[in-house]
Amino acid sequence: MAPMKFAPIAIFLAAFVVILAFNTSEANPQIDLLGGYDLIGVCITNCAQCKKMFGEFFEGHLCAEACIQFKGKMVPDCEDINSIAPFLNKLN
Repeated sequence: MAPMKFAPIAIFLAAFVVILAFNTSEANPQIDLLGGYDLIGVCITNCAQCKKMFGEFFEGHLCAEACIQFKGKMVPDCEDINSIAPFLNKLN
């Protein structure tokens, strides 16, 4: 009769493990397998955010190319004009 005593706990734990296995949530900033930040991913994500903010005035593809070229060492900050100046255009 003792095995029946733990059946509800076993069912609960099994259900909990299944829920965790199928949980597909994402977290930012992105973290690579070695435990550090995925700088290129963070950089490209910031480029996309700036593109959403500035629209046609922001050259998102140039920003993403710079992220890859510099391996994420220059991360654009949409609120810092100095970090996004190379990717802005005037659109007359």
